Amino acid sequence: MGVKLAKTAGFCMGVKRAVDMVIDMARRKGREIIYTYGPLIHNPQTVELLRKRGIVPIGSLDEIDCTPAGAVMVVRAHGISPAERKKIKEKGFRIIDATCPKVAHVQAIIRKHAAAGFTVLIAGDREHPEVNGLLGFAGEAGIVLGAPEEVERLPELAKVCVVAQTTQNMDEFAAIVRSIRKRFPNAVVFDTICDSTEKRQTEIKALAAGTDAVFVVGGLNSANTRRLAELAKLQGKPAFHIETADELQRIDIEPYRRIGVSAGASTPNWIIDRVADHLTGRQGKKEEMLRHLFRIWVFAVRTDIYSAAGAGCLSLTAMLLQGLRVNPLHILIASLYVYSMHVLNRFINRKASSISSFREESYLLHERIYVTLAVVSMILALGASLIAGRAPFILLFVISLSGVLYNTNLLPSGWRFQSLKDIPGSKNIATAVAWGAVAALLPRLETGLAPAPGLVVAFFFTAALVFIRSALSDILGIQSDRLIGRETIPVLIGEGRTLLLLQGISGLLFVLLLAASPAGWTTPLSFVLLSSVFYIWICFKLYDRRSGFSGVVMEGLLESSYIVAGVSALLWLMAIRGMTA
Repeated sequence: MGVKLAKTAGFCMGVKRAVDMVIDMARRKGREIIYTYGPLIHNPQTVELLRKRGIVPIGSLDEIDCTPAGAVMVVRAHGISPAERKKIKEKGFRIIDATCPKVAHVQAIIRKHAAAGFTVLIAGDREHPEVNGLLGFAGEAGIVLGAPEEVERLPELAKVCVVAQTTQNMDEFAAIVRSIRKRFPNAVVFDTICDSTEKRQTEIKALAAGTDAVFVVGGLNSANTRRLAELAKLQGKPAFHIETADELQRIDIEPYRRIGVSAGASTPNWIIDRVADHLTGRQGKKEEMLRHLFRIWVFAVRTDIYSAAGAGCLSLTAMLLQGLRVNPLHILIASLYVYSMHVLNRFINRKASSISSFREESYLLHERIYVTLAVVSMILALGASLIAGRAPFILLFVISLSGVLYNTNLLPSGWRFQSLKDIPGSKNIATAVAWGAVAALLPRLETGLAPAPGLVVAFFFTAALVFIRSALSDILGIQSDRLIGRETIPVLIGEGRTLLLLQGISGLLFVLLLAASPAGWTTPLSFVLLSSVFYIWICFKLYDRRSGFSGVVMEGLLESSYIVAGVSALLWLMAIRGMTA
């Protein structure tokens, strides 16, 4: 039993290209309005997010009485006809063409063959914006066909060229082509269905065959999403076309052990992940012990308890790596502190993001409980640090105060950066430093403030794991971060460069752990902790959404790097004690 996420779910190349183009323009133009000719993509939630960033769709040029000087009109991925393009220019707009290259290729085929005297037959949906644009390139020589039986009603044609809407159903196009070849044997046929569409349609069939039910996520006005849902139904399986996770409340999923999730080409990852995460959380009420354990694990990840446990594991690891006496009080301090700061930061920064995460539903339903637990955890952490000594208390107090200042607006409202958290990429560094201080430095204060190589290794080990986990998580959320304007490291330098940076850090960590014990800097535990680096390298292979994991599962797998370190340290400690007994 489980939830399987389609590898092809989410933005296709053309949609991603169009969205990235307008977001980059919004960053450069600041508060100026950017118009799009029709909604940029067929997804109401994404269009609304773009509107908040000054990217406004219009249905007709008549909606704008007076064109502002330097106004920009973006042609969406579906493309437009030459006549529409001319009207936009005459209205005084500067045109930015975000037409999908695959659509532009079909436009070029039509223009060439219409000029050569061919009648162009377009297999597709007459009401779809892409088809309307394609017709404009054919002039009077264009005819739209929606079904094979329509071929019989065509007049006699001397020269025939056949193309398809890029998101057309493959089986329907094949049926239409067979009918055309019977009437017009010399017809020139171009299979212009996008390869992304072909992959989605092929995968939805396999997904339906291997599951008990399929949920297709995407705008109700999205033609390619509707086709996916129809294809799933044709496989004889229950198929549900939904826009958001909220619609799942009205659907009984208990009868289904295996659920497939796919999405249209205009559906953003954050909506897909919410659906997959919601399904993951609701499944398994009548399942075996393994499933119950999985549900407990998901609950721990969703509520940040897993992060807290990971902090405790890193504290244990840092103490053993430095050769310090294991003090359970430090493990408790690290767990309580991390839990408190994670929860409080989520509530502090929640208003900066209008995009839902897999944690939001639980946090909104139980906000008072979460805030109370976070405050109590912080008080307990400070109290425990005071028991540990004056120096640990001062360190934890300073770190906590720094966290408050990090989120506080200290600079004038007109400035680009009003607080430290507004500095691009600062979150990853600040989080890694805070974890390193609590897990590695705080226990060291029991032996004094003298610097030691073991402390440096333990601090770097902890900070590196946290930084890598944080940045990988940001790679998973890069699409939503770009939509809302959050400047994470992947947004700033790109997904590929971020991954190279993280691979470099993990490589440096591997070398450091390999050399630490022979150099006398740390205990031999450093060799055992190489397992954490190997686990990180596995995560590099899994980080992409094409792994098929939902957001909550992927986040849990990333945070498990801390657990791997803790378990490795505990097993090493047990082995050492066993040998000396």
